[in-house]
Amino acid sequence: MTPIITAFEQSPDHGTGQARDMRVRWALEEMNQPYDVRLVSFSEMKEPAHLALHPFGQIPTYEKGDLTLFESGAIVFHIAERHGGLLPDDANARWRAITWMFAALNTVEPPLVDREVAMLQERDKPWYEQRQPVVEDRARKRLDELSRRLGDADWLDGTFTAGDLLMVGVLFRSKDSGILEEYPNLSAYVARGEARPAFMRAFAAQLTVFTTVQPSK
Repeated sequence: MTPIITAFEQSPDHGTGQARDMRVRWALEEMNQPYDVRLVSFSEMKEPAHLALHPFGQIPTYEKGDLTLFESGAIVFHIAERHGGLLPDDANARWRAITWMFAALNTVEPPLVDREVAMLQERDKPWYEQRQPVVEDRARKRLDELSRRLGDADWLDGTFTAGDLLMVGVLFRSKDSGILEEYPNLSAYVARGEARPAFMRAFAAQLTVFTTVQPSK
């Protein structure tokens, strides 16, 4: 049975790989697993049918048989567990990879998203000038720590795992903001992720949606 994932009918990022269905597409592509995509508009995301799949009215969701999942990290975890290759066979290495999955989403992503939101949506607020340095410091603190830990290694724990997939996905969202240019090893890390054939297939699939689908009226 082919899984079905949901994605934006018209992505706010203009198909540049920042929407979170990208992570799920990438994981499926790494496993060479076929999948179908159901595109949803912003209005459809708030309707009962979609809320039954995702209680917070977001994307992506994942449906296969009688299983329905939401949250990109949980979906990637499920894919990694069902198909070999994204989680090591060695038990300790497996748990280290899972730890990096949680670290990407819970420790690194929040301050980067907070910075992004402040830059894009809060510049006209009276408190922006005071808050922005705090937001910048929090983001750089996490990137400083991650950069030190990665060092000159290709991947976080020897070989590419689901931990790297999610971490690269998180960092990729900040690529265009310029902050990663301050961390050459993290920039190179993201570039290695982007160079993977599975990433390129997932990126092309997401971009195709934006370039071919017209927005709902």
